[in-house]
Amino acid sequence: MLRHLLILFFIFPLFSPQCFSQNIENNSKLREIIRQYGQAEVIIPYSDRISADILSQNVSIVSVINNSIYIKLSPLTAEWFIQQKFNYLIVERIENKGVISAQNLIKALDWETYPTYSQYDSIMHSFSNTYPDLCHLDTIGTSVNGKLVLAIKISDNAAIEEGEPETFYSSTIHGDETGGFVLMLRLIDYLLKNYNLNSRVKNLVDNMEIWINPLANPDGTYNSGNTIISPTRFNANGYDLNRNFPDPAKPYSDNYVMQKETHDMVKFMREHKFVISANFHSGVEVVNYPWDKWFSKFHADDSWFYSISRAYADTAHAYSGPAYMNYLDNGVTRGADWYIINGGRQDFITWELQGREVTIELDDQYVTPAAQLPLLWMYNWHSLIGYLENALYGIHGLVRNESTEEPVPAKVYIAGHDKDNSHVYSDTLSGSFIRLIEPGQWSLTFTANGYFDTTISNIDVFPEQRTDIIVDMRAVTNHIGKTFSKAVLLYPNPAENVIGVELPDEITGNVNVRIINQLGMLLTDYTTETFHGNPLTIDVSWLPAGTYFIFFKNIFTGFSSHGRFVVIK
Repeated sequence: MLRHLLILFFIFPLFSPQCFSQNIENNSKLREIIRQYGQAEVIIPYSDRISADILSQNVSIVSVINNSIYIKLSPLTAEWFIQQKFNYLIVERIENKGVISAQNLIKALDWETYPTYSQYDSIMHSFSNTYPDLCHLDTIGTSVNGKLVLAIKISDNAAIEEGEPETFYSSTIHGDETGGFVLMLRLIDYLLKNYNLNSRVKNLVDNMEIWINPLANPDGTYNSGNTIISPTRFNANGYDLNRNFPDPAKPYSDNYVMQKETHDMVKFMREHKFVISANFHSGVEVVNYPWDKWFSKFHADDSWFYSISRAYADTAHAYSGPAYMNYLDNGVTRGADWYIINGGRQDFITWELQGREVTIELDDQYVTPAAQLPLLWMYNWHSLIGYLENALYGIHGLVRNESTEEPVPAKVYIAGHDKDNSHVYSDTLSGSFIRLIEPGQWSLTFTANGYFDTTISNIDVFPEQRTDIIVDMRAVTNHIGKTFSKAVLLYPNPAENVIGVELPDEITGNVNVRIINQLGMLLTDYTTETFHGNPLTIDVSWLPAGTYFIFFKNIFTGFSSHGRFVVIK
């Protein structure tokens, strides 16, 4: 079985308070472990939630078990920890003898060993070369040390953007939590090989875009070179990348330093706006859903999050047995009920991007022994398929102008239900939206600049079914005027500092320009003179990275048009 807690977990209750110590000898040993291995794990007693929250803002808490807080320290955080004069225990290192590197690429593809970094790169390229119609290899970015952070898109027309629901699996943002790395590689292999053999797989690939990033922190996993020897949780700069995302409560505090891997991942996810996603870890066995940040605040769709998390864990139980994934509520927890973290990816996606992400802890061991990788697959692959299928359920809709049938970028929310950014938006280019929601009868309200609010009532949502609707919105003629069918051309898009705009002839002249962010806030509103054949130049350097809507209206003719652009930093 996969459940092999460190021996220390079992014997910890036998320790007396005197076993915790804060002395020169202990501090010296701690510094030496970190100098030699790049990290160290310590335990301190759990006192109260507020103290743990403060601690989480300064060091990387990895778990709370048996009234004890388990912390991993890097060279970046060790001295702060020592200065606090905590009484602590050092968790003795256990050499990762179970990490067996594949002798060659063929052995790596058996999924019973760990690939070298070069083999990993070759495997990812081999997928796209072998299945060019079904998958497309992309690079999210590079690590601090220049290693590639790769992602593969799987879809029936992988080279084309089809407007299908986009989903995202990502693993090993903590470099020493390795089981999910191989699990994701094997999932890619399974989906591609079974596209024409398994109707369930075909349905997924035909109706969505599945993005998989097997290794989010290559510097942490391959910190010793080309093979996995002593992987570390942290990136090359000593940062915990899953504590490095913009925090909902204080996204850019004075001491916030976004790491390169985080910057690249944030940019990637802002561009794709995934409908549903999951981030794979190890250390315990549990499915963790939002919020991680707030103990007293519940997501508007808390019961939906619980149900999809429950389904993942229960399906894993069906293919493993009662000893696997049974931590906390039999394998499920709301993040803050376990312990609070700051700067986590799960809350960033759910808060800022209106996505739906959970964190799935796959194994009690940080590093899954190679011999147990087949078990990890057997226990989880049915759950992995089932979780992706959630993107095909809920309410799928199209928002358009009732006169021209042009797409309308609208905010979509459920009055009296949505809160804390749980609403969604329709796509500017297509007008499509997806609102994942638990079964029941719901009423959706649509708001868009220049349109009358529209509410569609009594929409039936059934378990594991898709409900389709079309929403026609009526323009406020005396406010926005007549819409115009030709779209504006925005370039470059994405942009960093300046965007050029080519307007249709019918709109040129004295033009009102408005920029609105994804929360529906008006950021700028001004009038400028434009001329036929002369592109309009707009300064966007003052805007934070993100997606924006821009509207143009000729103040004399009333003709208007709009577009969407992305700002990168």
